[in-house]
Amino acid sequence: MTPINAIMSRIITVQNHSMKKILAFSGSFSIDSINQQLIVHATELLEDADVSIIRLSDYEAPIYRKELELKLGIPPSIQELKLLFDEADGFLISTPEYNSSIPSGLKNTLDWISRMEGKIFQDKPVLLMSASPGGRGGQSVLNHLSGVLPFWGAQLVGTFSLPKFGENFSEGRIINSELAETLIDRIKELSSKLEQS
Repeated sequence: MTPINAIMSRIITVQNHSMKKILAFSGSFSIDSINQQLIVHATELLEDADVSIIRLSDYEAPIYRKELELKLGIPPSIQELKLLFDEADGFLISTPEYNSSIPSGLKNTLDWISRMEGKIFQDKPVLLMSASPGGRGGQSVLNHLSGVLPFWGAQLVGTFSLPKFGENFSEGRIINSELAETLIDRIKELSSKLEQS
């Protein structure tokens, strides 16, 4: 199944309301994002869940500033995204590391959402991942976000790091057996937390 077909199949299954809903997205706005590829693969490991994969680039907003909010209000794209956050029972996020920290597009999106009612992640489970071409696998951004996500209302169930993407990922899946097993374990932890909620 191609990544595009995988995305479409997940969006269609959202119609089954008997399953827990997971909103999955990458923190990258790039079209060929390796973190978006990891998201697609990770969702294929989920069982008994309605998964909706989105691209944050479809919900772009201007850089947040108070004056802009007072003048124009919350951008319609952010209001639409907030509805998806409201409907989700949990989140699967994979983000790149930019200059040892959070990508500006992801941070700006979350800053806008934070201006609306309630905490960003509304005390729901979140599995945080990062893929990188280098050997550290986005450890800096994972550490950074792990520290702040609880303050944004996330129940962080775990993290997963995929280093050396070009060596460890091929044809839509992780080919390093140890890393593949680790991801399966993290997905199980997310699923278990969702069952308890």
